[in-house]
Amino acid sequence: MNKRMTDASGNDITRPSSALGLFAAIWGAAGLIGLLVFAIVRLCGVVWAGLDAPWQWHHIAVAAANTAFMAWSEGYRGFQQGFSPRCAARVKWLLAHPSGRNAALAPLFVMGYFESTRRRKMVVYGLTVGIVIAILVIHALPHPWRAALDIGVVVGLTWGVVSFAASLFAALPAPADRDSAEVPG
Repeated sequence: MNKRMTDASGNDITRPSSALGLFAAIWGAAGLIGLLVFAIVRLCGVVWAGLDAPWQWHHIAVAAANTAFMAWSEGYRGFQQGFSPRCAARVKWLLAHPSGRNAALAPLFVMGYFESTRRRKMVVYGLTVGIVIAILVIHALPHPWRAALDIGVVVGLTWGVVSFAASLFAALPAPADRDSAEVPG
C-alpha cells in the first residue's frame, strides 16, 4: 500500500510502500544511466583514436554538421522531449508499483521493452534494431570518418544522460499524472 503525502506546495506525492519499489526505481534509473555512460565512454575512446588520423576540411565539416544534427535530433528531440520524461515517469511508476520481474529487469522496464503500450514496444524494438544496424555500418568506416560521426553520438548521448537526470528530479516530486508512463491498464 502506498502512503499519500503532500510536498511544500501542496502537490500529492507517492512514497513507496516497500523496499522493493525503492530498489526497482534505483536499479532502473542507475541501469539506464549506466548503459548510456558506458556507451559515451566507449565512443569517446573511438573519437580519441580517430583524432590521430589525418583530418581534412570535409571531415571537419561532416563532424560539425553531424554534431549539430545529433544534438538536435538525438539530444533535444529524442531524449529531452520524449525518452527522458517517459523513462522518468516509468521510474516513478515502478517506485509505487513494484513487482519481482519489473524490479529484476528494471532498466529494461524503464526503457519500455515490456509492460508498455503496443505502440511504444514497436518504437523501442524498432529503434533498437536501427541503432544496431547504424553501429555495424559506422563501425566499418575508417578513421577519421568514424570519429567524425561518433562525435555527434557522444553529444547526443551526453544530452540524454543530463536530460534523463533532470526529468527524473522533476518527475519524482510532481503529481502522478504529469508525464505518461505508458503502462497498459
